[in-house]
Amino acid sequence: MESPSPKPEGLRARKRQETLERIAEAGLRLFSQNGYDATTLDDIAKAAGISRRTFFYYFKSKEEILLDWQMRGFSASLHRAIMAQPPGKAPFEVVRDGMLALSVGFRTQEFISIDRVMRSSETLRARKQATYSLHENALHASLVELWPDPARSASLRLVAMASLGAMRLAIEAWILAGGNRSVDTFLRAAFDGLRSEFGAPSR
Repeated sequence: MESPSPKPEGLRARKRQETLERIAEAGLRLFSQNGYDATTLDDIAKAAGISRRTFFYYFKSKEEILLDWQMRGFSASLHRAIMAQPPGKAPFEVVRDGMLALSVGFRTQEFISIDRVMRSSETLRARKQATYSLHENALHASLVELWPDPARSASLRLVAMASLGAMRLAIEAWILAGGNRSVDTFLRAAFDGLRSEFGAPSR
């Protein structure tokens, strides 16, 4: 029996996603090689094999490529990692172990190179900081999904805030170290620091 052909809508969606990823990867590569300011939209379009007009169908500016890289799938991936944790853990432990599960997918040199670009201008640094607030809200929502008691919402937000802070410090330390050691080493150290500072988390 023959398999049914993919639906046209599915094929179009997949093609759009493939094009978006190709544009993003071309932009990131050029930012790393030539610098953010020296890279033009025409350069990115040419490297991605598209027209300038097509570029604007996917991104409004080259800055959006960097924001897409920073945001791409992180909150959704962390949500899945958190939901996959076995029951019985405290919120703090669930977030820590979820982040550790995600850390295995970090591509060291790409991450370090693009992070350097993100720090290259005040505007990009400000936009980078703003995305952490979005991550925090998404993480809080994931925790509330597991612990829906309204009375715990405030404490779960504190867990989300502290955990994102620990992640940021861990990644900064990892980058300063040149990525020579796995990022999970730094994540464990940051979360161990939280545990010792604030005591064992409640379940």
